[in-house]
Amino acid sequence: MPKETTVETTIPLSGTKNGVISVSKISEPYGKDSGVVASIGISLDGDATSPEWKVHIPLDNLDAVIEALENLK
Repeated sequence: MPKETTVETTIPLSGTKNGVISVSKISEPYGKDSGVVASIGISLDGDATSPEWKVHIPLDNLDAVIEALENLK
């Protein structure tokens, strides 16, 4: 069970009335000794604590993912 997580950043989701993008850091998301991840969630109803979609990115990959996203601009 992942350790307790709190949403660190919430961003309004463009093109929706109530949707949000939530960004969190989760320690041990897959149990004891699993690596820390950045969790990015999408909630269409605005509930950042229970997103319909989410992705976990290991912190070791975060710089490369940020660079790839920056290249999309």
